[in-house]
Amino acid sequence: MLVTKQAPDFTAAAVLADGSIVNDFKLSENFGEKGTVVFFYPLDFTFVCPSEIIAFSHRYNEFQERGVNVVGISVDSQYSHFAWRNTPVNEGGIGKINFPLVADITKNIARDYDVLLEDGGVALRGSFLIDKEGVIRHAVINDLPLGRNVDEMLRMVDALHFHDENGEVCPAGWQKGDEGMKDTAEGVADYLAKHEKEL
Repeated sequence: MLVTKQAPDFTAAAVLADGSIVNDFKLSENFGEKGTVVFFYPLDFTFVCPSEIIAFSHRYNEFQERGVNVVGISVDSQYSHFAWRNTPVNEGGIGKINFPLVADITKNIARDYDVLLEDGGVALRGSFLIDKEGVIRHAVINDLPLGRNVDEMLRMVDALHFHDENGEVCPAGWQKGDEGMKDTAEGVADYLAKHEKEL
């Protein structure tokens, strides 16, 4: 369990948003000002994965507006990532996505994040929200057939930033703009008195 712990750092080959290939992409040098989302997917040129990657790419500006970087990772090589980026969407590719894809050839990154299926040799659909101090604050891991909800990750980014800025906690279903809750007995009672029927 990695939540509340420092995110495992790594250096690996990657294809950057501009399509260039680097061999020394270091996670800790690519943190966003207010956080980073790292997500794992099983393999390039598969089925659920492109829908997730494209969903992250479509919402990339929303993450950037919040000061959060996005990094995708699979056990494929940087060359496979490059080829997938250069395959049109209508031919099963992902197109020119706007965040890095890291090559976890050794599978050590997936292993460090505890998402590696050792028997299958691929990573589960793990998503990790890392705060500006490099600490993992939220994690969700889906089995292979279950695509993740990128809007839920945006909601968690908003919740984390709200807590950091206001010191209040975010109750069930909290959305940006909603009232928070003071983490005291009085705060809970006050919140529930006003919002219990909405829960």
